[in-house]
Amino acid sequence: MRGLGPAWSARERAAGVAAVAGLAAVGVFVAGCSTGGTGSRDEGAARSDEAASTAPVTPTPSASLATEGDTALKKVDAIALLKGDPKIGERVKADLKPCAADVYPVDTSYGNLTNSTAPDIVVNLMTCGDSVGIGTYVFREENNRYTNVFTAEDPAVYATIDRGDLIVTKQVYAKGDPVAYPSGEDVITYRWTGNKFTQHDWVHNDFSKAVGDGGIDGSVPAPSESPSN
Repeated sequence: MRGLGPAWSARERAAGVAAVAGLAAVGVFVAGCSTGGTGSRDEGAARSDEAASTAPVTPTPSASLATEGDTALKKVDAIALLKGDPKIGERVKADLKPCAADVYPVDTSYGNLTNSTAPDIVVNLMTCGDSVGIGTYVFREENNRYTNVFTAEDPAVYATIDRGDLIVTKQVYAKGDPVAYPSGEDVITYRWTGNKFTQHDWVHNDFSKAVGDGGIDGSVPAPSESPSN
């Protein structure tokens, strides 16, 4: 694996872009995205008419965890959030299927991003075979329902919560880059300001072409001969 940004350490498998099959799967979800492009991104809050059209999702008290202030975390059905979200494209929804049985390729994080009275929810959508991130979404509770307030749909994208900040990391590919070896990555920090997320910080990391199992040209080097005695 290549060196990945700090935000990816929370989910190493989501940052793994080491299989060609992963690229093919990403293409299904993000057809039309140009190489190294920014993809679809919505940094603002959902419009009032969109929020009204979103079916309310009742938190499922199937499991609860103790948090500060003696409050209980009520987990929410992330799949229902995605399927009922009008901001998510129909192509993504059509391909939102379980990988096995009823297990979906979705990671869910709870935390304080928007100073809401309820925990905010970060949902990362991935491919089944290689766990390559293809979409990340933030939901905020408003009027007893969760509303999408952030959307980023890019190849190899993943988001985490870090001390109240939303950290979005995505791989950057130059022309001719193998799937396993992107040219770099962007690590973007967002903060909630007023009623939307605004970009607070941005870091770009370039990766060395000399690092990796395949060498600079992607070939496997021949083993060196042991010196004769």
